[in-house]
Amino acid sequence: MNGIKTVVLLGLLSGLLLVGGEAVAGRNGLYMGLALAVVMNAASYFFSDKIALAMYRAQPVTQTENSQVYARVAPMVQNLCQRMGLPMPKLWLIPEQSPNAFATGRNPAHASVAFTAGRLELMDVSELEGVIAHELGHVKNRDILISSVAATIAAAITMVARMAMFAGMFGGRRDDRDDSGGGLGGLFMLIVAPIAAMLIQMAISRTREYSADATAAQYTGGPHGLVSGLRKLEGWSKRIPMDASPATAHMFIIKPFSGQVLMRLFSTHPSTEDRIRRLEALA
Repeated sequence: MNGIKTVVLLGLLSGLLLVGGEAVAGRNGLYMGLALAVVMNAASYFFSDKIALAMYRAQPVTQTENSQVYARVAPMVQNLCQRMGLPMPKLWLIPEQSPNAFATGRNPAHASVAFTAGRLELMDVSELEGVIAHELGHVKNRDILISSVAATIAAAITMVARMAMFAGMFGGRRDDRDDSGGGLGGLFMLIVAPIAAMLIQMAISRTREYSADATAAQYTGGPHGLVSGLRKLEGWSKRIPMDASPATAHMFIIKPFSGQVLMRLFSTHPSTEDRIRRLEALA
């Protein structure tokens, strides 16, 4: 199902870029949208993980880079991967005090798990194991490609909306005889496109969090570590807001809290209370 959803999302990306390009700049915009769709589809599949990691200035965690973090986290990840039948993912450290984490990549063989410095400072061993197991649950359930693709799509839609805004400011569709639709097309993209991006994220994010939670509980011997970890993440992420992009908010284990209006209006995650209730029911 995730594979089908990925194809559908890439098709939606292509269609939206074509319609958006035509609305912004007529026939020339349609050609530009087609070219952009080809580039974005390729980038979504092969490079979406690298784009997401670069957005948060993630640093590699290896035996030579961030070695102290590696010594603490890598044995736990290796142990969980052996239990889950997964290859070892690449590990990344985000220099951010707000506690959070996400997994990305196009398949388990090319997976990455990134976590913030604040998360490491906050959690004990069982909580850290539960949160890491949740991210590996996304890898095992093959959520990571569709999550990464959705992030790239959302970023592309936002970019097109901004292009529409600037095109409207500077004359809209210049290659058509009747350019009266340019302003309306630009306004449509400016208002509707970001909402469409958020709806795409919401559609794929909520149920997969429940599934990854259940997978974590299964492979850590129970839900208690993850439950405690979720409670800490929820409380401290509100105390220490994160400068996260709405395009990638759905990738994190806990919805990042920030002052951005879009981040407050749209929820890409089920409530933490509901997730905890479901986990406690598993016990």
